[in-house]
Amino acid sequence: MDTNTKPISVLLVDDHTLFRSGIRSLLQRNADFTVVGEAADGVEGIKRAKQLRPDVVLLDLNMPGMSGLETLQLILQDCPDTAVILLTVSEEAQDLTAALQAGARGYLIKNIDADYLVRAIRRAAAGEPVLAEAMTTKLVAHMQGGASKPVPASDIDRLTPREREILACLARGESNKVIARTLDVAESTVKIHVQNILKKLNLASRVQAAVYAVEHGMAGVGEKAV
Repeated sequence: MDTNTKPISVLLVDDHTLFRSGIRSLLQRNADFTVVGEAADGVEGIKRAKQLRPDVVLLDLNMPGMSGLETLQLILQDCPDTAVILLTVSEEAQDLTAALQAGARGYLIKNIDADYLVRAIRRAAAGEPVLAEAMTTKLVAHMQGGASKPVPASDIDRLTPREREILACLARGESNKVIARTLDVAESTVKIHVQNILKKLNLASRVQAAVYAVEHGMAGVGEKAV
């Protein structure tokens, strides 16, 4: 790690002490991470997030008392720039969908390997969505299994052809770097388009934009734009 680069600060929120200890030990072996705090329940997690303003929160979905989903929503109210990753045993598509719609940056299953988790935290801190590979397939299947919502013309008409194209890329889980390479544009240009998409559709994150696109049958959009 570049010595001039600030480590990624991480808050752990999970009711299992042994699990938190294992994650802390894992992250402390990497110089670009610093675990700034822990919490055993949602109420304490919200308090610690507000105090510490971490870059990333690793949050369990199922905890006694306040649920992970409610905790997620309240953390993002106070810390909208924090990347919250749900780290859970639940592989239910409805849990994944609810978490993404609430603003989670990622959704990972607790049985993932250590290297994958480390890479995922780095990506989330950099602004990219992170999903367990198996959950990406379940998300698409879950969305396609229900009736597609009609897309309000007033919403879609706000998007340029290029923005629709990029929205489809987001639905496929592509990073800004991949989108830029595919469309032969600068990565900074992609970031601007993504910001415009979020503003026009009144969405809080690129993950919500991806869910929106899949829900509205836009994942396959591939219009050529200039």
